[in-house]
Amino acid sequence: MSLAFEGVSYTYHTPAGETEAVRGLTFEVRDGQFVSLIGPSGCGKSTILSLAAGLIPPSQGKVKRGGGHFGYMLQTDALFPWRTVEQNIFLPLEIKRRNTRGMRENALALAEKYGLKDFLKKTPQQLSGGMRQRVALIRTLAAQPDTLLLDEPFSALDYQTRLAVCDDVHAIIKSERKTALLVTHDISEAIALSDRVIALSARPAAVVGEHDVTFGDGSPKSRRASGEFAAMFETLRGELGI
Repeated sequence: MSLAFEGVSYTYHTPAGETEAVRGLTFEVRDGQFVSLIGPSGCGKSTILSLAAGLIPPSQGKVKRGGGHFGYMLQTDALFPWRTVEQNIFLPLEIKRRNTRGMRENALALAEKYGLKDFLKKTPQQLSGGMRQRVALIRTLAAQPDTLLLDEPFSALDYQTRLAVCDDVHAIIKSERKTALLVTHDISEAIALSDRVIALSARPAAVVGEHDVTFGDGSPKSRRASGEFAAMFETLRGELGI
């Protein structure tokens, strides 16, 4: 078990009052799984990732982490424009005081393995949106996390780029044998990428459905091409009430 929520609720307290973001949430992410949480905008998905990362404590219930490090990939690539690709990739090592020669060599090996060798001395402005997201993923992997938390990392990309980057990121995560928890409002994206999809209600977020994705050969492309894709899409659409 990499991550488990057991009856987790979370309420924001502000001067204007209380807002319940998450209610009685129970689910599990097993080692090596790619799990997606899908729900309407504003339902509390990002709050769930903050709870998973330990950035905020639950108001009720327990969040259990199976050990190991967590890496966070944001909605935007958040690359520093004044740093080269190489320097951006090294950033987590500097922040976490793990900036050793061995860790840098591992980060560069990942960058070269996944097609960034010729871009290491370039700045983010010289890269396409899809390439920037690849850099952001390698930066996240540089600190050698066991579990990746993905906060709608493809939402800023145009549709065609988004499809290509989804496939790219999925392949890298699976190749590196990482566990991943993705939050998204895109039904197609959730089905294509995931081993399991968990549907959430409108705020406060609660589980309204869980589905294992067993069709296709495991790649996003094969899942999109499967005849079972449309049926799961309609099931999830019904659970989300759209």
